[in-house]
Amino acid sequence: MEKTKPHICPVALAGPLASRCRRWVQNPAKILGPYLREGMTVLDFGCGPGFFTLEMARLVGPSGCVVACDLQSGMLDLIRRRLAGSGLESRVTLHQCQAERIGLALPLDFVLAFYILHELVNPRAFFQEIGALLKPGAQILAVEPPLHVSKKAFAAMLQTARDAGFSHDPPRVFLNKTVHLQKASP
Repeated sequence: MEKTKPHICPVALAGPLASRCRRWVQNPAKILGPYLREGMTVLDFGCGPGFFTLEMARLVGPSGCVVACDLQSGMLDLIRRRLAGSGLESRVTLHQCQAERIGLALPLDFVLAFYILHELVNPRAFFQEIGALLKPGAQILAVEPPLHVSKKAFAAMLQTARDAGFSHDPPRVFLNKTVHLQKASP
């Protein structure tokens, strides 16, 4: 499942990724509610224009922290504009990662990887790096698009996660390939 060149959604096409219509099918509060709690430190990996970021900030509350992480500075600029005046600015840290490295050092309680794992250059390196950041028992919710990612590619991604020490179960996110991963406790 290793790739040499990522497929990256251009910032110019990010509008539909944060549309109100998308909430009808992928409601952030409904999808994330079972996983996020007040005070958590969470990562919105591949956050794009922040469709999930603001709801994550609401769910972790004033004592929590959301790291909105994307490869493209233009996506982070879109989130910055969406955050302005929301009252959530202090809960969200914007972080630009690199193509093959997240580059964070803080311990995480939860990671959302929504429609992003198929874009990774090196999934094995991602799971190793994220595994080092996660607190014991921490979770990842990974959701992949049904048409871009084949069953075979999704199964390979799951095997890569298992090889990195994650257990998994399949929650349901309407019309998507979804997995709930958990870091093994020591």
